[in-house]
Amino acid sequence: MPEARGSTGGSPTLRRRELGALLRVLRNEQGLTVEQVAFELLCSPSKVSRMETGQRGATARDIRDLCRLYGVTDPAEQDRLMTLAKEGKQQGWWQSFAVPLPHMTYVGLEQDATVMSIFQSSVVPGLLQTGDYTRAIHRNGIPRLDDSAIEERVQERFKRRQVLTREMPPRVDVMLDEAVLRRPLGGPSTMRDQLTQLIAETERENVTIRVLPYKIGAHPALESNFTVLEFESQAPTVVYVEGLVGQIYLEKQQDVERYMLVLELLHGMALSPQDSTALIAGVRDTYTSG
Repeated sequence: MPEARGSTGGSPTLRRRELGALLRVLRNEQGLTVEQVAFELLCSPSKVSRMETGQRGATARDIRDLCRLYGVTDPAEQDRLMTLAKEGKQQGWWQSFAVPLPHMTYVGLEQDATVMSIFQSSVVPGLLQTGDYTRAIHRNGIPRLDDSAIEERVQERFKRRQVLTREMPPRVDVMLDEAVLRRPLGGPSTMRDQLTQLIAETERENVTIRVLPYKIGAHPALESNFTVLEFESQAPTVVYVEGLVGQIYLEKQQDVERYMLVLELLHGMALSPQDSTALIAGVRDTYTSG
């Protein structure tokens, strides 16, 4: 059975994906297809596939049957799989809002990521947004949210930010198109506060912010917004892509490698962290109350 970091009771989203990755390795080691496993378990192939991708949890009976099928006889290994399945069934705080978050899976992954590489071409990433900036985004979004739902989005952003100050926080590498700084969401006061917040974030040892200036012209991530999330556990690296069509989660090696290459190219084109901070400060000072 593959090595994995011991479960720590973290995000149930990550626990499901960690379990799914282990189950996929075990199936491949036995030379079985998804269809063959589904036949043995008397279930649909889609159920097996969704367990392996972490889109659905596994029951204790599922784990018992899979251990028998895959020849997992070590009690410690069986207990580890059972524990992951149990933790994957728990509810995360991000599942408790009256209006469900459209990006619940992402928030769950974000909570346990050890490295986050974020590129945004249009807005400040949610993890770094101020309350008024978040309100300005959602007041003009589709579908329309009422005031109480918007305040829940503000609470969500605030809660997510706690990962930056936890013990052993993730390393967060943010790259922003200059357009993010110059799009006046919420008015001058909101933008001044938001850009001041970005500058403050750069003082954290675990946060780096770089800006892609207008002068570079075209770059590999035009019209894109994405985040690469890396983990210490058995869970695979995930690329999160967001747009009007919804959220996409990419895990295939060729997809991850493609986005990692784009990140490398963007790093070479972006301003240094120090020059980026200076640009953010300069743009901030153009937002005056007058």
